[in-house]
Amino acid sequence: MAESETLSQAPTFTDFETHPTRYRHWSLQVDGEVARLSLSVQQEEGLSDSYLLKQNSYDLGVDIELADAIQRIRFEHPAVRVLVLTSAVARIFCAGANIYMLGKSTHAFKVNFCKFTNETRLGLEDLSAHSGVRTIAALNGTAAGGGYELALACDEIYLVEDGNSAVSFPEVPLLAVLPGTGGLTRLVDKRKVRRDRADIFCTIAEGIKGKRAKDWNLVDDIWSKSTFPAKVEARIAAVLGASEKNPSTGGVALTPLSPKLSESAIEYRFVTLRLDHDHRSAELVVQAPPLSEPVDGAGMRALGASLWALQAFRELDDALLHLRLDYPGINVVALRTTGDAASVLRVDQALLKHAGDRFVKEVTAHMARVLRRLDLTAKSLFALVEPGSAFAGSLYELALASDRIYMLADQKGASRITLSGMNGGALPSSNGQTRLAVRFHGEPKRPAELLQAARPEGFAAEAAEEAGLVTMALDDLDYEDETRIAIEERASLSPDALTGMEASLRFPGAESMATKIFGRLSAWQNWIFQRPNAVGPTGALTNYGQPTRPVFDYRRT
Repeated sequence: MAESETLSQAPTFTDFETHPTRYRHWSLQVDGEVARLSLSVQQEEGLSDSYLLKQNSYDLGVDIELADAIQRIRFEHPAVRVLVLTSAVARIFCAGANIYMLGKSTHAFKVNFCKFTNETRLGLEDLSAHSGVRTIAALNGTAAGGGYELALACDEIYLVEDGNSAVSFPEVPLLAVLPGTGGLTRLVDKRKVRRDRADIFCTIAEGIKGKRAKDWNLVDDIWSKSTFPAKVEARIAAVLGASEKNPSTGGVALTPLSPKLSESAIEYRFVTLRLDHDHRSAELVVQAPPLSEPVDGAGMRALGASLWALQAFRELDDALLHLRLDYPGINVVALRTTGDAASVLRVDQALLKHAGDRFVKEVTAHMARVLRRLDLTAKSLFALVEPGSAFAGSLYELALASDRIYMLADQKGASRITLSGMNGGALPSSNGQTRLAVRFHGEPKRPAELLQAARPEGFAAEAAEEAGLVTMALDDLDYEDETRIAIEERASLSPDALTGMEASLRFPGAESMATKIFGRLSAWQNWIFQRPNAVGPTGALTNYGQPTRPVFDYRRT
């Protein structure tokens, strides 16, 4: 394989980049303040030819398009205030994740597929919360499983009343698994469906329709087939009339990342992922912004997608997705940064200064989403702070997201950690707290004290260790051996146990809907996906669509 071969040319790698002109399953139409996403899944155009995407069911490729569309609405269409999701297929909104695809997938793929799908739904919710785009699910047909989970991620849900269309979670009765992308949590935490009603709903394979769906708050309203299109348009008009107009400064086109691929690395402009397959480890390096990076609002907008804060974090996002889906054998990731820490602080200051600018606001929100993707990545993360590192401000968040932080206490004091205002709340983790607050959960006053005492020169190793900003500060004699041994030891442990351990330790304290969803995904869904009742020779997922019926082991744990 040529060293310069691009990712899109490598059939063994998942291509997470697309464009509306290349969508096969979604149609994105933008008309001023209204965007419409219409689903019409092409049955024979899944990522694999081993299954058909029947009844508007989806695979990873369908969700990659959805994630891309949401991102483009943010950056390329800042005037949009309402997004409507609907179906172009008669009588079916979406049947959820394709069962045959799941049945043929590895366990690791199933879990990471569910994780990506849920992050996409969280992105849809973030579009409403932080971009001011109200989202409406116009269910002109049945929404089952993941299809209803997609609707649950919207602000409003409207169901056609045609005597046939229903909403349902058939996973438990039909497949012996769970709604894998947050369905159960959103049902009771977000829609506030009463738990006994939710219990019934989740065990009726055919679902619930009509007046009961509305009465139980499974949908916001039901409209007859003849009035459904007009009612949707009326609701759009009402939302536009009640919302503030988005201060549009012109869209910014999201250009292709075009990384270079080799057997041992994926290289972007600011991010490099180096792979050590023999040792089940990788090195993820993020480069600080160049000194020429603009810090005035007009200059930042003019640079558009090439702006470091957007380009570097888009690259980081892409690298994380490849780590998850394409490299299941990589268990430990060493996080490094390079470049001028002062340049990071300069950019951070500019992002905070121009936080009211629509484009800058979207860039910062994107950085936060990527860091949350890092938090939720099932790899052991070790940050290595060394001379030449740029763990400052927004890039120090990479270290704060890590399971351990090792720092080289060199004699010249060249290793530094520096805090900025970006560590104070602009980049929240999935539980809504800053990563400093998560780190110092037992010392709630500590983050504010550290931010108040922060200086541009930062913390040298001894001071950083004393302040609790690193796990260990090691001298020149011990650093290389200690970090190598730590990575090798980590790679020797059970990845299953580590996934559960890390998911439990990364979010101490109060939970949010997102941390509940991912905690359950990492633990219960991970476990259920391996149980014989689901995927064994006589399991429900294995026998779905076959003439044979599942046979369960009815002993509870």
